[in-house]
Amino acid sequence: MTVAITSPQKVSTTWSGTFSWSGGGYTMTVKPNGSGNTFGFTTMTNGNSGARPRITSCVLM
Repeated sequence: MTVAITSPQKVSTTWSGTFSWSGGGYTMTVKPNGSGNTFGFTTMTNGNSGARPRITSCVLM
């Protein structure tokens, strides 16, 4: 899966996958790590992890 987010949002936590970033850190690619199909990430905006995420695109690969 590839996820694009907008500035000033950032990914703060990831789990159960292999994550990589491109596009200046605003495009994230994740592949399951083999321990199941459940993976995830947490975003934050300006240090606020409770802020509503603004994902500009999400593509399953």
